[in-house]
Parts: sequence; structure tokens; C-alpha cells
Amino acid sequence: MQKFGPARIYALVVGGVLVAAGVLGFFYNTSFAVGDAVERDAVLGVLDVNGWHNVVHIATGALGLVAAGAAARAYALGLGVAYVLVFVLGSIAGDGGEILGLIPINTPDNILHLLLGLAGIGAGAASGRAAAEAPGRA
Repeated sequence: MQKFGPARIYALVVGGVLVAAGVLGFFYNTSFAVGDAVERDAVLGVLDVNGWHNVVHIATGALGLVAAGAAARAYALGLGVAYVLVFVLGSIAGDGGEILGLIPINTPDNILHLLLGLAGIGAGAASGRAAAEAPGRA
């Protein structure tokens, strides 16, 4: 196993940033309202968040920090696919919409989700190739 392969770096960096973003988000909005009552505030005036959005960031980030060892590749690929799906759902909801009536979304959120998703898939794929090509590996 590589000490700091692409998937492990992704899990550590993205995991840490997501936890920090989730905590920071609670300084902007702590609402857990759902449906038509979904509230939102923009972190740093850019990314829409509410309590649900913050919890998702903290949970997925913490999972990345835990998975940064043996499960880093699975985390990178899994989160990558999940964030591409979130991008698709967010694009359907549109700027200022909500995903599943819970999580507020805007265009900058969608762009960030797409970039995180593609980076995760890329890191996971790169880690798979690197492990297969390592000397002494079958």
C-alpha cells in the first residue's frame, strides 16, 4: 500500500475540508426545517447551507478521515460517484432549489460537487492503477 497515494490524499484533504466546512456552516445556518420551510444561508456569501447540509458535510468528511487508511480507494470512488449524483440532482433542482426537500443547493454548490466527484473518481482510479503496477504485486 502506498503511504500517500492519490486516494489517501483525497480522503485526508477532502475529509478534513468537509468536516471544517460543516462546522463553519453551523455558524451561518442551523435550521433543520424541511419541505417548503427549508432555510438557507450562504457560507462566505457563496455556498448555500442549512443544518442538514452541514451534517452531510461533517459525516462524509469524518468518514473520509476514518477511511484514509485501508479504505481510502473505496472512499474516493464512493464519494466521487455520490457527489456526481448530487451534482445531477442539484442540476435538476436548479439554482436556489433543494435536494430531497432537505438540502439547499445553488450553482456554486453544484460546480463544487461535480469537481469533488470527478476528483474522487480520478483519485480512486489512479490509486487502483498505481497499486496494480507496483513492483511485487500481481
